[in-house]
Amino acid sequence: MKKEYWYVIIAYIAMQLSSLIGIPLVAFIGAAMGKSLKEMETLSIPYWLVISFTLTLLIVLLILRKESKLQADLRGAATPASSAAWAAAGVFLALMAQSVAASIENMLGIEMGSENTQEIIKLIENFPIVILVSSIIGPILEEIVFRKIIFGSLHKKMNFFFAALISSVIFALAHFEPEHVILYSAMGFTFAFLYVKTKRIIVPIIAHVTMNTMVVLLQSVFREDIERMIKEAEKIQSFIGEF
Repeated sequence: MKKEYWYVIIAYIAMQLSSLIGIPLVAFIGAAMGKSLKEMETLSIPYWLVISFTLTLLIVLLILRKESKLQADLRGAATPASSAAWAAAGVFLALMAQSVAASIENMLGIEMGSENTQEIIKLIENFPIVILVSSIIGPILEEIVFRKIIFGSLHKKMNFFFAALISSVIFALAHFEPEHVILYSAMGFTFAFLYVKTKRIIVPIIAHVTMNTMVVLLQSVFREDIERMIKEAEKIQSFIGEF
């Protein structure tokens, strides 16, 4: 593995651990500037999320600046039109994989729903700027780290299945929800497939960004509308059932 790739992985791990220092630091700075400590305890989490993810992405792009192109790693990469088509198809493939994985977890008795997702949704509802992390910056970093670097390096030494399996399990464990390892691994396999199929990291990035954005919009922005539509549909079904 290139030394630049190790630097990227180290930067990503440092970002994941940075909250231990960063959140208290932001709270202290805010309090020193006149904010109440109680208020800063609430604001420091979303502030540090945005700061740490943004800085890490800039550092990663700076580290990888010498590579010829981030979008095309090998000759024979998919054309822009083909890449766009695969990115669009990738969203549906990821959603299907996620649905199948969720069904398997349900059969195994694993409770459905992600605590991480719910916590992020709550943050977004109170601090909309966090959507930049969950829907854009986060997916870009994850695809660079887990698909371009980890999967890409493994795939040079082994076949697709084992390279995707190892990188996807690492991807799953990095979300700190080991009970949902099947769910996250299914997504990892899908994005790895898109990367191999097109040889362009931008393709799984677009699919990942789009999927995360859809989930956030459905569970936060449009949640009340969806719940209202479901209730109206239930009322109509109940009304029809009376005849």
